[in-house]
Amino acid sequence: MAKEGEGRRFPAAPMPLGSLIPSVTRPAFRRKSPAGSQVLADWALIVGPALAAVTSPLRLSAGTLTLACAGPVAMELQHLAPELIGRINGHLGRLAVERLRFVQQAAASGRRGPAPPRPDAALPAGVEARIGALPEGELRQALENLARGVYRKG
Repeated sequence: MAKEGEGRRFPAAPMPLGSLIPSVTRPAFRRKSPAGSQVLADWALIVGPALAAVTSPLRLSAGTLTLACAGPVAMELQHLAPELIGRINGHLGRLAVERLRFVQQAAASGRRGPAPPRPDAALPAGVEARIGALPEGELRQALENLARGVYRKG
C-alpha cells in the first residue's frame, strides 16, 4: 500500500482539494443519501398534493423507499407503485428507487401527536386547588396543561 505523498511528483506539495472530498463526504452519504434527501424535500412536487396529504417518505435505503401512510391508502398505493416508482426515478434523473415499502401511521402528514388540551376543560376540585396554590410561571402552566390533558373528555 502506498504511503501518503508517494506517487506524486512533489511529495511535500499540498494535495488537490478534489482528492479529499470523497473521504469527507462518505460518512455523511452513508447516513443519508443525496437521493433520499431530495425525495424527502420534493415529495409533494413528485407525487402531487393529494398523495402528499396522506403519505410521507421516511427513508430511502438499498433501493427501497419506505412510505408512511394511514389506513386504506396503503392498498391504493400498492396498485400505484409502478407509476410512483417511475415518477420518483424520473424526478431524480436516475434509477434510485426499485421497491416501495409501506408502514401504517395514524397521521402520515399534518398534525402529529395528541390533541392539545382544551383550556376550558373542567378539572376536579382537588387538582384545581393544588395547581392554584403554585406560584405563577412556566411550571404551573405546564402542570395545568398536563392536568387538562389527563382529565379531558372525548
